[in-house]
Order: sequence, then structure tokens, then C-alpha cells
Amino acid sequence: MGEVAAALLAVLVLASMPALGVGLLRGHLLFGVIVPWAAMAVFIWGFLFKVIGWLASPVPFPITTVAGQQRSLPWIKAQPLESPSTRGAVLGRMALEILLFRSLARNDRIELKRAEKLVYGSSRYLWLGALMFHWSLFFILFRHLRFFTQPVFPGVAAIEYVDGAFKVNLHALFATDVLAALGLIYLFARRLFSPQVRAISLPADYFSLFLIIAVVATGILMRQGFYVDVFKAKELAMGLATFHPALPRGIGTLFYVHLFLASVLFAYFPFSKLMHGPGVFLSPTRNLRNDSRARRHANPWDHPVKVHTYEEWEDEFRTAMKGAGMPVEKE
Repeated sequence: MGEVAAALLAVLVLASMPALGVGLLRGHLLFGVIVPWAAMAVFIWGFLFKVIGWLASPVPFPITTVAGQQRSLPWIKAQPLESPSTRGAVLGRMALEILLFRSLARNDRIELKRAEKLVYGSSRYLWLGALMFHWSLFFILFRHLRFFTQPVFPGVAAIEYVDGAFKVNLHALFATDVLAALGLIYLFARRLFSPQVRAISLPADYFSLFLIIAVVATGILMRQGFYVDVFKAKELAMGLATFHPALPRGIGTLFYVHLFLASVLFAYFPFSKLMHGPGVFLSPTRNLRNDSRARRHANPWDHPVKVHTYEEWEDEFRTAMKGAGMPVEKE
């Protein structure tokens, strides 16, 4: 439990920094302009650094992870989505992986019961929790475009209307907020109460979860519990997006806590396991065709080298081999 306590303490310390800096020290410029700009610069640099490094990694051979029959002879039925051999099949497989987390949905867990029996079980709850959280987060980020665009980006109003169909205290309760919170709670509970997952969990894993939970929780509180002037928040956000900073007074300290935690999340993103999102697009186990039977793959770095063939080796040691009773191909 030490890892959990350390990660939780780190997030609480981060949350207290803008609360004290804005509420007591009047550090609106630091937490409202400098920190978000610096976090975005770190995010862009770290993101490009990671992606360029992945793109520069050599992959001379297809190393596709498959779970079905490869295309071979005409009378053998192939499974294109399980073992794609064309670009269209790869796109279909990638679409199912990115949009529906197909490999996670098909994953099974194995447990040893009573130290003598292996039990296979479904991981559908993990798939559902992950799918619920990721899609909810996508729509939450899409809704936030209204703070950074004028006029508002097309489709944002429609998504916001459907998402906020429920009312709580005269305020819309966004369904994606609730689903994201439930997904995060499940992912944290699984990491905490599953012995297998807890054994491989690091403080960084809990830190990422607590940081995202804090960002989502402060966002919900601003909507339902504490008053935040939305128009002033948009004025500040538009100033950040257009590089004409504005610091309207009276937004509320909780807004700066939310903005600071989101900035920390953006700066931390490229250097954490959260980069698995962009990484799936560049994963050679997913984005390559499994066509090793149809097309010869030659290693471009396979430079000519001097080899010592068996015939040469036998010519060199034939007398010793015959003396030792070893068989030789040539007498």
C-alpha cells in the first residue's frame, strides 16, 4: 500500500499548489498562463520525440501478432482480420483495435484455484471499464473545444446537448462525466484488489490514475458543486489558444486547480504509459501485413560477411574426425 499512499500524496500536493498559489499568493499569471503554456510545450516536444523515435526504429520483417490462419493455399480458409495479408485487412483490424479494443475484449484471465486447478475466466469487465473510460474521455475532450474556439467547433453543441440530457440542480449532468468516473473507479479497484495486478503495479501506475481522477473530479465539482464563471473561463482559454493571455478575475480557485492538474497530466503524458494510445498506431505487431508466405522479406542490413561452410570445416578437421570415429560426408 506504500505505492498507493505515495501516489495519492503526490497528487494532493500538486492540487494544493494552485490552491495556495492563487488563493493566497495571487499567482494567477503563473498558474493561468505560464504553467499551461509550458506544459503544452513539454507535451508537444515529448510527443514528437517519442513518435519520431518509434518511426526511426527499424522493422525489416513482419512481426505481426496473429490469432488465426494465414493466407496460403486457395483451398485453406484464411482469417483476414486475425492474420491480415492486405492493407485493407490491416485497416480493418486496426479500426477494431482502436475503436473497440478488440484484443482486450478477447483476452481471458487465468487463475490458480486451490493451488491445484487452473481456471479460465473472461475479462469482459476490464474491457467494458476501459472502453467506457476511453470513449467518455474522448467526448469530454471534444466538448472542451467550445472553450478554445470562436465560433464553436461544429458538432460540439450537438454532442453537449445529447451528453447533458440529465439535469441536477438546474445544471446538466453529463453522462460522459459519470461514465468516466465509473470507469476510473473500476480500473483503480482492479489494480488495488487484484493480487496479480497489484503485484506488478508501480507508483507511476497509481499516480496516473489518481491524476486523471483528480482532473475529472475537479471538472465535475466545477459543474455541480462550486460556482465557476464559464464565460471568464472561456476568455482565459481563448487567450491561451491565441497567444494573447487574459486573466479575468473571479473565475474561482477550483478552476486553477483543475487547469494546473490538467497541465501536469499533459506534461507527464509523453513520458508515461499513457503513450500507449498513440503507440498502438505505430505498433508493428498490429500495423504490418502478415504476408511472409507471399512475399520475400530481405534484411536491408544483411551485409555480405565471410562465412565458414561445413564443407570447409570438414576439410579442415576430417582427419581428426575420422580418428575420433565421427561420421564424415567425404572420405
